Amino acid sequence: MNREDPVIVVGAGLSGLATALAATVNGRPAVVLEAADLVGGAAAYSGGQIWCGANHVAAREGVEDTLELTETYIRDVAAHLAPDVLDEQALSRWLSTSPAAMEYWENLQAIRWTMIPGLADYHNEADGALPEGRYLTNEVIDGSTLGPWREKLRYSPYFPVGTTYRDLLGKGRRATYVDEEGQEGEATKHSHAGLPAFGLTDGTGFESAESGDPLTYGTGVVASFLHRVLQESGIQIRVGHRVDALLTDESGEVNGVHAQTADGGVELHGPVVLATSTYDWDPEMVEDVLGLTSEDWGSFAPETIRGDGLRLARSVGGVLARIPANATPILPGWRSEVGTGYGYGPEYAMPHSMIVDRTGNRYCNDSYWVDICRKTLDPADRHLPFFLVWDDQHRRKYGLAATPPGGEYPEGWVEEAPTLRELADKLGIDGERLEQTAERFNGFAREGVDPDFGRGTVDYVNRFAGDPENRPSPVLGELAQAPFHGIRLRFVGTGIGTSGVHIDGDGRVLDADAQPISGLYAAGSVAALTTTGTAYNSGIALGRGLTLAYLIGHELAGRPIPSPATPDAHEGD
Repeated sequence: MNREDPVIVVGAGLSGLATALAATVNGRPAVVLEAADLVGGAAAYSGGQIWCGANHVAAREGVEDTLELTETYIRDVAAHLAPDVLDEQALSRWLSTSPAAMEYWENLQAIRWTMIPGLADYHNEADGALPEGRYLTNEVIDGSTLGPWREKLRYSPYFPVGTTYRDLLGKGRRATYVDEEGQEGEATKHSHAGLPAFGLTDGTGFESAESGDPLTYGTGVVASFLHRVLQESGIQIRVGHRVDALLTDESGEVNGVHAQTADGGVELHGPVVLATSTYDWDPEMVEDVLGLTSEDWGSFAPETIRGDGLRLARSVGGVLARIPANATPILPGWRSEVGTGYGYGPEYAMPHSMIVDRTGNRYCNDSYWVDICRKTLDPADRHLPFFLVWDDQHRRKYGLAATPPGGEYPEGWVEEAPTLRELADKLGIDGERLEQTAERFNGFAREGVDPDFGRGTVDYVNRFAGDPENRPSPVLGELAQAPFHGIRLRFVGTGIGTSGVHIDGDGRVLDADAQPISGLYAAGSVAALTTTGTAYNSGIALGRGLTLAYLIGHELAGRPIPSPATPDAHEGD
């Protein structure tokens, strides 16, 4: 392949932008092709959490961590469900490279990291877990520094962009959106209006223009990388370019793409990096991979995430690596009360609510999406359909989705009844059993301990999703005050599929014989998370994506990053 050809990156999400940046600053130009008219992908909609063990940011904050502890944690979590899907080579490469990659991006001024304070690993009971230190995100960046590209950046409707994790973790996630009167909070209003918002820390990072357009969470992380990408003349970003075919030579090496455009189509030549995220908006792939139909599925990822990368890889011999559906990072959510979209929120983890199946029984830690997914989609004992049930205390305190605390739900969106038995009839649940379940649950709520399913035992959930003002538990409260409310839940995709294109630890796409397909790479959530198997922690997808971008970008620029075991490791970054 001609070394003068640019790297062709398919997808302008975080992993795609980072891959192009690493390649270009190391001497090889890049072209980023994005199917949508906006950049940022699923990462821009996310919470912007990057998980990395033994990282330099935690070290400078005085948090002690090691690669050995990090590996112990991942292995412990991965051991409990289908441990055979864990790729040892990929795990080793990621663990050893990720800390250097995160430091590299900061040294390159692509981002200024800050540690998310007091946020524990998901599985605080696992060996090697830490109470804080492994979650990174960006310091605030002013959106005006992006110039005309600010209008082409996806803006998250799911996180209160403009505030920080210090605000969110101090007030509780739902409370960060709304004030005491149940109105949209000042930070949310101001950030949408492009006005100054509270939450700007002293270390705002980058320059801040007078207009003030603070970007945080996933929107801010992507904005930080985009800000740095725009400084490189060797990177082109072309929106409205949907890649529909890979080009190959006589030997089968991938050497370019064909992309659809408004004017017809265009061919570009060079090695290809797939960074298209996953399959959320392709119903056939969703049913194939997760076994979920439209009744039980939705997604809040951008609608351009429709399995393109998986189809492209398969077209040249790439294969799908499958991880059990109930280990997928999907969340309990609902169809939007307005429009045709889907949403999710922390309300299912708030006090005065519980999740049941059609028998009226609880069956999981219903404040913790990991356990909800694990138990609901257990292939030996599925619990579909499943329902969220709550009382009027919950409505008054927390609201739901766009309905603020104390607000009235749109007609026909949720069911309401004066008794739990009547609510059960409307939802198609066993009414007698629902009443018994609620009575037992209320006893746990009064004590603040759930011996049945451990609601309240996950530190991450208590800090990130619960109500810090509620006693004796941030996630337990009685269902006691009529009227009662309920909604059929569905799983909502996040643009992280877990199953996906099979790659090795360096991002090379593999064929059915586990051999690399020359000229083809994958970074981000288009690639299966065989790196960690069934172990998942919020931030692993973005952290692995940035690590792969670091590795792939350097390799395609002719400056590969050796394994730590290799003598004379590359120094020149």
